[in-house]
Amino acid sequence: MKKLLSILTALVMAVSLAACGSGSGSDGKTYTFASELDIKNLDSCDADDGMSFNAMHAVIDGLMGLDENGEITYAIAEDHQVSDDGLTHTFKLRDAKWSNGTEVTANDFVYAWQRIIKNVGNYAYMMGTGGASIVGADELMAKTENGEELTDEDLDTLGVKAVDDKTLEVQLTTPVAYFEELMTFPCYYPINEEFCEEQGSNYAKSPDAILSNGAFVMETWEPGSTATFSKNEDYWNADAVNLDTLVMNLVQEPTVAAQNFESGNNDFAPISSDLVDQYKDDESFTSFNEGYLFYVQVNFNNTDLQNQNLRKALSLAINREDFATNVLKDGSKEANGFIPSQLSIGPEGQDFRDDAADYTEYNLDEAQAAMDQALAELGKDSVSLRLLYGTDESPMDTMATYLQNAFSQLEGLNIEMVATTKQDRIYTKQANRDFDLACTRWGPDYSDPTTYLNLMITGNTNNYGDWTNADYDALMNQVATEADLDARWQMMIEAEGIAMSDYANIPVFEKGTSALQNPAVTGLVQRPVGVPYTFTYVDIEA
Repeated sequence: MKKLLSILTALVMAVSLAACGSGSGSDGKTYTFASELDIKNLDSCDADDGMSFNAMHAVIDGLMGLDENGEITYAIAEDHQVSDDGLTHTFKLRDAKWSNGTEVTANDFVYAWQRIIKNVGNYAYMMGTGGASIVGADELMAKTENGEELTDEDLDTLGVKAVDDKTLEVQLTTPVAYFEELMTFPCYYPINEEFCEEQGSNYAKSPDAILSNGAFVMETWEPGSTATFSKNEDYWNADAVNLDTLVMNLVQEPTVAAQNFESGNNDFAPISSDLVDQYKDDESFTSFNEGYLFYVQVNFNNTDLQNQNLRKALSLAINREDFATNVLKDGSKEANGFIPSQLSIGPEGQDFRDDAADYTEYNLDEAQAAMDQALAELGKDSVSLRLLYGTDESPMDTMATYLQNAFSQLEGLNIEMVATTKQDRIYTKQANRDFDLACTRWGPDYSDPTTYLNLMITGNTNNYGDWTNADYDALMNQVATEADLDARWQMMIEAEGIAMSDYANIPVFEKGTSALQNPAVTGLVQRPVGVPYTFTYVDIEA
C-alpha cells in the first residue's frame, strides 16, 4: 500500500493539496466525505454507530440540534420550558415538514420513543436512568427484559405525551441537567408513525424507506460503497444549507481515501497512523479529539481474571504514552482513567480528568511483581488468556498487536489472539461472554461522566465483563437522583475511583483522528460527543 501511494504521489506532485475537493460545478456545490465505516441503517431505534449517526443527522432533526459552532440550539423545537422542580419539560414545535409533505408533530416523538422501548432498541436504556430518566421507562424496560411484550396501555405509561400537534410534554423522575443535549442524540429523533408502519421491517434501510425533516434528503445508498444526499428545499432552516449535494464514500481504506483526496475526489479523508508523517506538515492536515475511549474489557466470569493482581499486572504492562505518541501519532493520548479528558466540565469549571486522580501508569517491574503474586495466589505456573479484537475497526488491530507485545513481556502469561469482525466481537462473542480480554471502545452519548460510568453498573447491557460492586452501584444510584451538582460531581469522582482501583476495565487511550481536509471547505462541525459530524453548515469557496 505504501508503494502504491508513493507511485500516486509522484504522479500528482505538481498538484497542490489546496486545490483538492469536489467544489462547485454546473450542478452546484458538492461535498464528499470519506469514511472507513459503513452506514448500518438510518433507524434511530437500531443504529448504534457513528457513521450511521452522521448519515441519520444529515436527514433528520431532533428537538434540539447544533449551531455552526457546535453549540446546542433549537431544531424542531422552537421553545423549551422547564418546571421549577426540573421534572416537566415542555417543547413547542416549529412548523416543519417531512419529505413526503406531512407535518412534523409531537406524536412523531411519542411514537419514536415508545417504539425504541417496545423493540428493545440498542439505545432504549437512554430513555431511563441511563439517560433522560423519563417516567416509566425503567419499569417498561424491566418488563421487556423479562420477556413480556408491551401493550399500548403499557407504552402509554411512558412519561411523554403530545398535548397537541405542536406541544410535547416530557415527565422525568429526577432533574437532568444535560437534558437539552440529550435531545440532540439520534435515539430521541422523531419518526413518522404512518410511514414507518407502512415500511415495516424495511424502514430506514434504503433511500425510499426513510423520510427527511432535516438539511438533506437521501437519494442513493449502495452499502459498502456510496451514499448521496441532496439539499432538502423544504427544510425549515434551508437558508443555512450551502451545499447542493453531500456524498459519503463508505468503507474507504485510509490509503485509498488519501489517494482520492489528492485526486480531488474527497474533501475529507481520515488517514491512518502510517500516513501521518507524510502529511503532517501539509495545510490540509488536521487532527482533533474524536471522543472515544479505547479500553480492555475484562471478563470476570474467568476465574483467573477474578484475581486483582492479574488485572493489575495487565494494566501496568501497557506503555500508553508510547503507544499513543509513537505508534498512533494521530492526536491520540494515553488514558489516565475511564472518563476521557475534554468530556465534562464540573460545577467549578474544571475538567473531570483534571479533578479526578490518575489511575494508569507503566511500570514493567511492578507489573511482573503483580503477575508473580497473582500466580502464587492462583497456585499456577502460568495463565493463558484470549485477547479478542475486531480487524475492521481501526485502530483496534493496531491496539491488539501492541497489547500482545506488552503482555508477552510478563513471564507466566500466555496470550492467544482472537481476530474477528466488530459485529461478531460485540454481538456474539462479548454478548455471550465468549472472551477473556476484549479490545473495545466507547464513544460518549452526552457530555456527562455518567455516559461512561453507567457502563460498569451491575446489569448494564454493555457490561459484558460482568464486573459488579455493591458500593459502586449504590453510589451510582445516588448520582442518578442527586440534585446538588457539587455533591453529584464528587460522587462521580469517587465512583470512578472504586472501579479503576479494582481494574473493572483497563483504559488504554483516548482516540484522536488525523485527516486531510480541503482548505476551501468551511463549516464542518465535529464534536467528540454524540453525532460525530454535522454537515448542515458546510460551505465550499468557489
